[in-house]
Amino acid sequence: GKEVALRDRDSGTASLAQVRALLRKHEAFESDLAAHQDRVEQIAAIAQELNELDYYDSPSVNARCQKICDQWDLLGSLTHSRREALEKTEKQLETIDELHLEYAKRAAPFNNWMESAMEDLQDMFIVHTIEEIQGLIAAHDQFKSTLPDADKEREAILGIQREAQRIADLHGIQLPGNNPYTSVTPQIINSKWERVQQLVPKRDQALQEEQTRQNSNEHLRRQFGSQANRVGPWIQTKMEEIGRISIEMNGTLEDQLNHLKEYEENIVEYKPNLELLEQQHQLVQEALIFDNQHSNYTMEHLRVGWEQLLTTIARTINEVENQILTRDAKGISQEQMQEFRASFNHFDKDHGGALGPEEFKACLISLGYDVENDRQGDAEFQRIMAVVDPNGSGTVTFQAFIDFMSRETTDTDTAEQVINSFRVLAGDKNYITAAELRRELPAAQAEYCIARMAPYPGPDGIPGALDYKSFSTALYGESDL
Repeated sequence: GKEVALRDRDSGTASLAQVRALLRKHEAFESDLAAHQDRVEQIAAIAQELNELDYYDSPSVNARCQKICDQWDLLGSLTHSRREALEKTEKQLETIDELHLEYAKRAAPFNNWMESAMEDLQDMFIVHTIEEIQGLIAAHDQFKSTLPDADKEREAILGIQREAQRIADLHGIQLPGNNPYTSVTPQIINSKWERVQQLVPKRDQALQEEQTRQNSNEHLRRQFGSQANRVGPWIQTKMEEIGRISIEMNGTLEDQLNHLKEYEENIVEYKPNLELLEQQHQLVQEALIFDNQHSNYTMEHLRVGWEQLLTTIARTINEVENQILTRDAKGISQEQMQEFRASFNHFDKDHGGALGPEEFKACLISLGYDVENDRQGDAEFQRIMAVVDPNGSGTVTFQAFIDFMSRETTDTDTAEQVINSFRVLAGDKNYITAAELRRELPAAQAEYCIARMAPYPGPDGIPGALDYKSFSTALYGESDL
């Protein structure tokens, strides 16, 4: 029975742990076998003594002794062979186990890398600029450059598994179904690697399509930005020019009106540029473009500016037409109209085209009205404001200013009266000095007169002499003096 056990090849299907258990069991068997060595030697010694004593049945004893010795030698030989076989199998299984462990150590991170790569390759991306998509393409190219090394690592990992299988096949070792250290099989690695290989060109295509789209978007941005950067400043320039025409005193009111109508025609002719911009803006919106670093102008900003331009030119033309009607209806001279405009502009500090309450009060004081900051002055100012600003808007337009001035100059002072007043201040001279005006008049009124009076041209003048007669005539009409 022991010979059968010693000849058993049960280690061929055993695991490393099982083989080591068999080795421990075999060591116990060897210890037990060694314990019987003395008994076999005793049997041989007894047979030897019987031979020396010429025992009658010595041949039978010798035959029996020889059989026992032969069996003992066979057991020794089988025991030695089994130990060698078990130790050899243990060594082979240890090598296979080390290969399995090495496979697991390298397969796990490689498997994680492939899963991460597949996730990145399928990741949705949203970009808004060429720079962003170029960054993604550069990152993808960098990833693709790592694929050859990754493929080498894959082959090395699979080579470890093949080497373990080769050793097992060479020595008739039946390996268990799975690597005890990992669940990542060569089939899983190959399957995921194949998936990565499929996803790479798909990512290439998606990135190239997005780059094409971003190039198109950039073209739309530049196209809109270029047009907007022309239209925006043009609108702003026209607004400023119209504002200057309405407040400057170049030519007659008819000249201003003709100039404004030329601007109106020019504005109407320019409209196709805005319509082109609207078409470009529509393309920008359809492309879902939300920012444009090529222009600070938005379509909404330009639409508002265009509407303001149309409103401003129409309102300004209407104002000049009303000024012409007022001038003709009240017989105001061109010189008076220009003086009214000069007065208005002088106190319109913010050039807003209308006087605020404080600006209008300063204007009245300069013209000699008693509207200083006391009870009587405040009451007079409120009375005048009710006339020039009946709607309570808080501003005085130039048209309201003309109406007020033409009515006041018609109803109150004449040029002769004003000239006489200045003559008194000048000490009966034909001219007046800035120092005399500052001494005799309120500060605002004095500075206004100094700014508006022309130098006195007469031969009796002195340096700095001012012509109060021409100033009074321009403001209040011709004098009989």
